[in-house]
Amino acid sequence: MSESTLRTTGVTKTAAVSREIEAVPVRRPGRWAASAVMAFLLVFLLQGWAANPRMQWATVGDHLFAPVVLEGLGTTLWLTAAAMAIGILGGVVLAVLRMSDNPLLTRLSWLYIWVFRGTPLLVQLLFWYFLAAVVPHVGLGVPWGPTFVEFDTNRLVTQTSAALLGLGLHEAAYMAEIVRSGITSVDDGQSEASHALGMTRRQTLRRIVLPQALRIIIPPTGNQVISMLKTTSLVSVIAVPELLTSIQAIYSRNFQQIPLLTVACAWYLLAVSVLSIGQYYLERRYGRGSSRDLPPTPLQRVRGSLATRRPAPLEDR
Repeated sequence: MSESTLRTTGVTKTAAVSREIEAVPVRRPGRWAASAVMAFLLVFLLQGWAANPRMQWATVGDHLFAPVVLEGLGTTLWLTAAAMAIGILGGVVLAVLRMSDNPLLTRLSWLYIWVFRGTPLLVQLLFWYFLAAVVPHVGLGVPWGPTFVEFDTNRLVTQTSAALLGLGLHEAAYMAEIVRSGITSVDDGQSEASHALGMTRRQTLRRIVLPQALRIIIPPTGNQVISMLKTTSLVSVIAVPELLTSIQAIYSRNFQQIPLLTVACAWYLLAVSVLSIGQYYLERRYGRGSSRDLPPTPLQRVRGSLATRRPAPLEDR
């Protein structure tokens, strides 16, 4: 018998043996027991919470779509968008200044980040709200000279503007570090190549560096947006009519604190869920260059499972 015949026979026997072997998955009774216990506890807690008569679900349903609650929700979403716009723009400027060759600009950027990250947001909100106690008038003119235009600080810094200043300027300090980390993640060779092609530093930053840094910047920025949505509840201390302030105004009259707070939690959870979905698809879009095969989206998984369960045509059977 030749050597090639022996090899062919060995391969055939190996294939036959591999077909006879049936892989049996490892049994994990501990995992199944822990899953059953957790499922039981979850059902028990949900059933007790839903069946509790003191939750007063009728009150929750009556106020879920109340006009004052929806107006407060709109104010919360508007504050989130405006504060994040201020924070992102300020963060980009601060990050660029922090990486500047000018030592004065670098130190000023570091000082800003140190102050606004080192003091609590609640203190900053109260500071801006009571700014008129220290600076009663704000004017434009020549330093130590005549003033051309003067404004009353109480009218200039209202409740809403104090909330925007506190939220936006506080967020800019965090966004500066996020943007700086994204910029430093881009290889220096990219900047050197663009400078060799005749691009200025500003063109290099806008056309080469920032587009590549977005893959690093977007995930933490999405987390900051979700955090900002929930942080807007702090402006209730200066009576800005956002969602929590509207809820507090209602339960201060009917004394139904828990049902009304449940309404607030429901709207916060819905808004956070929508933002999380948007963050997922935005990260997926900008992460296409980092991986050749992206994992399927939930909708693609549902379509794939439905396609596998669909019966095959008669001609294929």
